[in-house]
Amino acid sequence: MRAWIILYLCLAGKALAAPEPAAEVEVIEETEPEALPVGANPVLISTGDFEETEDDTKQEIDTENPCENIHCKRGKVCEPDENNEPMCVCQNPATCPPSTVEFEKVCGTDNSTYDSACQLFATKCALEGTKKGHKLHLDYIGPCKFIQVCQDSELTEFPLRMRDWLKNVLVTLYERDNEENNLLTEKQKMKVKKMYENEKRLLDGEHSADLLAHDFEKNYNMFVFPVHWQFGQLDQHPADKYLSHSELAPLRAPLVPMEHCTTRFFQECDADNDKYIALEEWAMCFGIKEEDIDGNLLI
Repeated sequence: MRAWIILYLCLAGKALAAPEPAAEVEVIEETEPEALPVGANPVLISTGDFEETEDDTKQEIDTENPCENIHCKRGKVCEPDENNEPMCVCQNPATCPPSTVEFEKVCGTDNSTYDSACQLFATKCALEGTKKGHKLHLDYIGPCKFIQVCQDSELTEFPLRMRDWLKNVLVTLYERDNEENNLLTEKQKMKVKKMYENEKRLLDGEHSADLLAHDFEKNYNMFVFPVHWQFGQLDQHPADKYLSHSELAPLRAPLVPMEHCTTRFFQECDADNDKYIALEEWAMCFGIKEEDIDGNLLI
């Protein structure tokens, strides 16, 4: 459990370290808006590592270099056409920078290891319009490896650990928050403060499934907000109370190599099998009662 929190926060630091781009006047090519970043809360990994946006966005064009202020979706790069107009085209996978560390490699849903997310999305772009390209997504971080089958008994224990983890991630953010980094909003701080000060709170650590189940039963109200909070952090583009594969990726991609029940858990959360996890499906997967599911908690 402690390793989950450390990995989660370390990868979040990567998002914090990225410089903010200068503001530009945007001219949108297509009708759908560009996918927004995950918001002010930096606990999530930067979605730029996993994004599969559906649009190419043009910003104000520099006359000398038409591609200078152009942002293309993942897997594409900008090149001037014969009229010196900017055009987003598929990136050659061979031009992606080579990985320098093991965790930069990623495993695709085709069970192939890619040297980087850049290489995966460039490959996906090259296959655009094909059945193989449509099915190709980021599966998890790291080289492809054998993921053991998740047994029914293990699947039952998975949400116990996830709930406890989410609660402790929020408490960790509350402890580290200050005026400089603003890890939580004021409303979020008010919610987490009650959890932080609760003397009955089960502290971070490795606990048995029986103890986690007992803690959830006795301190149920302590878990309602963390479950909603995590959904709200993922549901960003658009914020429609449904999680797509791309929106879920910043959470599940780092967890799959460590928790072999991750994929099955989120698959079964999609109760109607429509490829999206609704807020109601998400909350009920974590044991939240139907009457306690509240969209207003998506702060």
